[in-house]
Amino acid sequence: MELDIRYARSGGVAIAYQVVGDGDIDLVYVPDYMSNLVYGWASPYWPAFYERLARSFRLILFDKRGTGLSDHGGQFAALETRMDDLRAVLDDVGSTNAVVLSAHEGSAMAALYAATYPERVRALVLFHPGPDFAEDDSEAQEELADLRDRWGTRAYSDELLLHGCQTLYEREEDREWFANHLRVGASPAVAYALNRAFLETDLSEVLPAVRAPTLVLYRRGSIGEGPALEVAHLISGARCIPVSGTDYFGIFLSLDIADELERFIAGEEVVEVPDTVLATVLFTDIVASTARIAELGDRAWRELLDQHHSFVRRELGRFRGEERDTAGDGFFATFDGPARAIRCAQAVVEGMHALGLEVRAGVHTGECELHDGKVAGLAVSIGARVAAAAGPGEVFVSQTVKDLVAGTGLALEARGERELKGVPGTWRLYAATEAME
Repeated sequence: MELDIRYARSGGVAIAYQVVGDGDIDLVYVPDYMSNLVYGWASPYWPAFYERLARSFRLILFDKRGTGLSDHGGQFAALETRMDDLRAVLDDVGSTNAVVLSAHEGSAMAALYAATYPERVRALVLFHPGPDFAEDDSEAQEELADLRDRWGTRAYSDELLLHGCQTLYEREEDREWFANHLRVGASPAVAYALNRAFLETDLSEVLPAVRAPTLVLYRRGSIGEGPALEVAHLISGARCIPVSGTDYFGIFLSLDIADELERFIAGEEVVEVPDTVLATVLFTDIVASTARIAELGDRAWRELLDQHHSFVRRELGRFRGEERDTAGDGFFATFDGPARAIRCAQAVVEGMHALGLEVRAGVHTGECELHDGKVAGLAVSIGARVAAAAGPGEVFVSQTVKDLVAGTGLALEARGERELKGVPGTWRLYAATEAME
């Protein structure tokens, strides 16, 4: 089958994609770790899987930023950057409501996308969305170091197959194909960054915010069965069913997945208007404003406050934030990505120094309720309390935010556990410092 390669532009970066079939329902496949659109079609397994899906759907395939035929482009491992890339591809093909199918590492971005843009996701389908590891897991860190040193070697790829896909390990030609699949899919540095981000990302607080009809697929007896069941438990109403095979990876080995997708989509109603959305909230506040009013007088203070407001609104526009409320000398805004919210907060805090003002800020990500265009709910209250805990010139973030910004280059410094007024339990807070190299 001859297929053209197209490119969608995402922030100046070219993302390679293909469209296969002309079904009435769009299905986009988010690959695990890496892919290569040309090499995929030349493989002994992917074509049959793609063609089976294309008989039922308009299938959209793409190479993630930094992998395959797509540009590298900066923070390629960051979840919100990859969400932007997926949205750019779907916009380019005119898809406004797609089924999102993902596997393994790709499931984190797919789930976050579904929670953040519920109006654009008809259904979410996750194949073996784990296992995940604790950030301080020494064994996982050793595996990362080994990957960095041996990625692309035949010995390393054979070990991956022996551990995760016995079916491909059995034949020499399959082992050779898989080694080349890794090599043309990602460089050692890219593979390391993607795996490290996967290691450091925790979606346990985000998955309950997924409202799209969700199907979780797993293979009985594989190492992915347990984590798949846990993910399905965290997503309200998710169905979890087994598919053929026992291997951990190699989604293309289960052609019956297309049958399960057909049955699942046929039985689900399309959610037209979501009443909740996953959002990152940002609160800013001028420190010691009452004392400055007394020092400057009302008129001078109003002029200074106008400069403050103009600057904050300019930064909100630059980082794609949406102003939700302005109360006195503070701002409440929402973002579709936590890293952008943090960088906006840092820019505001830094920019206020020139005006002789000290600002504090707080960032939290959570499920928010939508009421007539307004955002409300516990997540908003938590964001306000996180900001209140920060000191002059500080940007505080919640644990949930920290778990979502792996691969962004942001440095977060632990500031201990705090009680937040009116919010149950204790919360781990972090201060955003300079960006990491």
